Amino acid sequence: MNYIDLFSGSGGLSEGFIKNGFKAIAHIEMNGDAVNTLKTRLSYFYLKTTNKLEFYYQYLRGEITRNELYNMIPSELLNTVINEEMSEATLPKLFERINKTLSGDSVDIIVGGPPCQAYSLAGRNKQKRIQREQEKGVEVDDERKYLYKVYCDFLEYYKPKMFVFENVPGLLTSDGGKHWIDIKALFDKVGYDLQYKLLNSKEFGVSQERKRIIIIGWLKGTNYEYPKFEPTEASCTLKDLLNDLPSIQPGEESGEYSNVKPHKYVQKHYRNKEDVLTWHLSRPANNRDREIYRLAINEWVKDDNQKRLQYSNVPEHLRTHKNTKYFTDRFKIVPPNLKYSHTVLAHIAKDGHYYIHFDLNQARSLTVREAARLQSFPDNFYFEGSRTSVFTQIGNAVPPLMAEGIARELKKQLESKGGEVID
Repeated sequence: MNYIDLFSGSGGLSEGFIKNGFKAIAHIEMNGDAVNTLKTRLSYFYLKTTNKLEFYYQYLRGEITRNELYNMIPSELLNTVINEEMSEATLPKLFERINKTLSGDSVDIIVGGPPCQAYSLAGRNKQKRIQREQEKGVEVDDERKYLYKVYCDFLEYYKPKMFVFENVPGLLTSDGGKHWIDIKALFDKVGYDLQYKLLNSKEFGVSQERKRIIIIGWLKGTNYEYPKFEPTEASCTLKDLLNDLPSIQPGEESGEYSNVKPHKYVQKHYRNKEDVLTWHLSRPANNRDREIYRLAINEWVKDDNQKRLQYSNVPEHLRTHKNTKYFTDRFKIVPPNLKYSHTVLAHIAKDGHYYIHFDLNQARSLTVREAARLQSFPDNFYFEGSRTSVFTQIGNAVPPLMAEGIARELKKQLESKGGEVID
């Protein structure tokens, strides 16, 4: 079953589809670091199928370079990752390049979701600024809001049996709901019925509360439908999830696992015996922030009251601003005794105050690897780029376990129903 991944990012959606036996015809992504992440992950899957994974682990240990790794992989596989911005102007050459890979085959499914910032709460603040400029007679808008049109161009051109379109809940209320009406109308125009649901990643075994709109569409006249997902949950607490990763201080990095035996759920979904620990890297923190981190940890664990630290309760000598009325929970720990964290966002790339590790002795924000586990990326998934870039890739991704659950149910329909036309 062939699929195309649009706005691929680091490949969270693709991870789930590849693990269900789908073949990637193309990944299209404009960020160079994410492109290399995709290529490195495809290298992993290729070497795994050819029983040569030792070369992949040599790369993770720094024993060979990335170029040496890529030289072991067929160029036609790496070339399915296309480093290009998606726009009306780039469509002709994108179609031409993808058609060479297809060699006359059809596309079964298209997946992806345009950048969600324009629809998020943070994006709304930008929209207000844009509106103020427009009121002054300045023509300005957030062009990312209209990238769904390019997505529909792909649907119209390749006519896949189904598609998956992922985005934030704010998509439904953008521009007072008018934007969603326009999106549905265009999907209808290019020949697709659709249904959407607000799904939570925690119902797919992800250790995180993360609500997303998942739109699934199918060619008009076929007998596909929105799948029913049986809820499943993580069988471990967040302490269990992270406990086998070594204790480190702010600014430190470790490439060796601790002696703590990983939880059974971690062994099932995250860590294999041969895995090499990468990106267990913590950002630096000054003494003031660490003191606040300890206050946040103590506030949660003392007397098991499970309370969040409010900024108004931070001693004045530790505050960096006077505003105690808004964003009062800006320092937030990942609770060790719960099964789910709050949502991991791309903002984690800017500061870690919203993602504080629960260990009082460490008093730091999450490492890159810890954030990746909250997003359900396995430890053998290697991210390319700087720490800031990788945090952004993780925060923007679709959790792989969620993607895997979606892909599994769609595969059943594609195999059993075959897109039969309803009389």
